[in-house]
Amino acid sequence: MTVVQHCSPVGGSRFSDYLQRCRASRRLVLVIVAIALLLDNMLLTTVVPIIPEFLYEIRHPNESMVSSTTSTSTSTPTPTVTTPAPPQPCNSQSGNLSEPASTAFETNITTTLSPEQALQKKRHEDLIKETVPVGMMFASKAFVQLLANPIVGPLTHRIGYSIPMFTGFIIMFLSTLIFAFGRSYSVLFLARALQGIGSSCSSVSGMGMLAERYPDDKERGNAMGIALGGLALGVLIGPPFGGVMYEFVGKSAPFLVLSALALGDGLLQLLMLQPGVVKQESDPPSLKTLIMDPYIIVAAGAITFANMGIAMLEPSLPIWMMDTMDAGRWKQGVTFLPASVSYLIGTNLFGPLGHRMGRWLASLLGLIIIGICLMCIPLARNMNHLIVPNAGLGFAIGMVDSSMMPELGYLVDIRHTAVYGSVYAIGDVAFCLGFAIGPALSGTLVNTIGFEWMLFGIAILNFLYAPLMYLLRNPPTKEEKKSLILGEKSSVRYVTYQNEDDDE
Repeated sequence: MTVVQHCSPVGGSRFSDYLQRCRASRRLVLVIVAIALLLDNMLLTTVVPIIPEFLYEIRHPNESMVSSTTSTSTSTPTPTVTTPAPPQPCNSQSGNLSEPASTAFETNITTTLSPEQALQKKRHEDLIKETVPVGMMFASKAFVQLLANPIVGPLTHRIGYSIPMFTGFIIMFLSTLIFAFGRSYSVLFLARALQGIGSSCSSVSGMGMLAERYPDDKERGNAMGIALGGLALGVLIGPPFGGVMYEFVGKSAPFLVLSALALGDGLLQLLMLQPGVVKQESDPPSLKTLIMDPYIIVAAGAITFANMGIAMLEPSLPIWMMDTMDAGRWKQGVTFLPASVSYLIGTNLFGPLGHRMGRWLASLLGLIIIGICLMCIPLARNMNHLIVPNAGLGFAIGMVDSSMMPELGYLVDIRHTAVYGSVYAIGDVAFCLGFAIGPALSGTLVNTIGFEWMLFGIAILNFLYAPLMYLLRNPPTKEEKKSLILGEKSSVRYVTYQNEDDDE
C-alpha cells in the first residue's frame, strides 16, 4: 500500500491506515456524537444549582452580613416586644378586660417578628421573585436553539453534517468560557443564549449523522438510544458536578473543567470527522412538507410535552427546595440525580425495546408515567421524598425520547425521502419548545397559581396528549407502500417483527 509518508515509512503507513479505519467506523461516529451531546447537556444542567443562588448573592451581597448581625442581636429584646399593653381600670368588667388584652396580644404577634423571622420572610419573597429571571435565563438557550434549528437543518443538506457539528463545538467552547468568567446577569444570559446556537448545530447534525450511518431501523434505534444515553449522562453528571464544585471550589471551576473537555472533543472531531463539504445525493424533503405531515408533528409533540415538566422543574425546584426545605447548594444539585440515572437507564433500555414492543406504546406509557410523577413531586416534605417521583420522571422521559427520535427517522423513510437534517431539526425544535416554554412560564406560574398547581397542570396535559400516540401504531407509507411494491430503490432496510431473527 502506497501512502504519503512524512515520518518513518512503517510508522506513517500504520498510523495512516489506523486513521482510515477509524474514520470509516460508524461506531466512532456514534461515540463522537454521544460525547458532544454529553458535554452540551453537562453545560445545560451544571448551571441549574449554580445560577439561582449566584444571582441571589449578586442581588443581595450583604445578606450574610445582615444575618450574622441579626443573629447576635437576638439576645436583647426589641422595643416592640417589651412594650406592654396599657393597664385597664380595676372597675372594668371581665368581658371588657379580656378584649383589650386580646387586642394587645394580637398586636404583639403581628408586630414583633424576630430579626431571623423577618429575614426569612424577606428571603422567601425574594426567592419567589427570583424564579422569573432565572426561568427566563434558562429558557433563552432553548428559544435561540428554536430559531437556529430551521436554519441548521436545511444547511446540512447542502454542506453535510461534519461542518455544523464542528461549529457547534466552537460555539459551546466560547459559551463555557463566558459562563466561567461572567459576573452579571446580562453576561450569563448571553452565555446561555449562545449555547443555544451550538446545541442546535450539535444535536441536528449528530442525529442526522447517526440516521445516515445506521440505515437499518432496528440498529438506528439502538444507536440513538446510546447517543441519548450520552445526553442522559450529561444531565446526570451536570447538577451534582455543578453544585459540589460551586460549593467547595467556586463558580468558575466547573465551567473551566467543561471547557477543557470540550476542547478534547473538538480535537477528536477535527482528526476523525475531517470537517468538509459533503452534498446529499437525493433531493431532501422541504421543511414545510415535513411540518405539514401530521404523523411527524404527533411524534414531535410527544417529545415537547414529555420534556416540558422537567424543564419547568429546573429553575423552580431548587428555589422551592431552598424555600420549603432550606436545602443547600449540593442538595439542589443532587436532587436531579435520580431523574438523570433513570433517564440513562430508560434511553438505553427502550432504544431496542421500543422497536420490539412498538414505539407508540412506549411513548403512550411514558407520558402517563410522567403525569403521575409530576403530581407526586409537590407532596414531598424532604429531599428523600423526591427520589421516587424524580426517578420515575426521568425513566419515563427516556421512554419517550428514545422511542420518538428514531421514529422521526422512520417516518421520513417511509413517507418522504431518506434525508434527515430537516426532520431532526423538527425533533430538536420539539425538544427545545419544552425547554423554552417550561422555564419561561414556570416563574410566572409559580407566582400566580403556585408550584403545586403548575405541576398538576402540565401533568394533565401529558394525560390528554398520551392517546394521540395510537396514531403512530401503523402510519401509512408514501403512496400506500407503492414504492415497495414496485421495488423502488431505497437506502433504508426495514425489519419486520416476524422475520427479525433472519435479518442480518
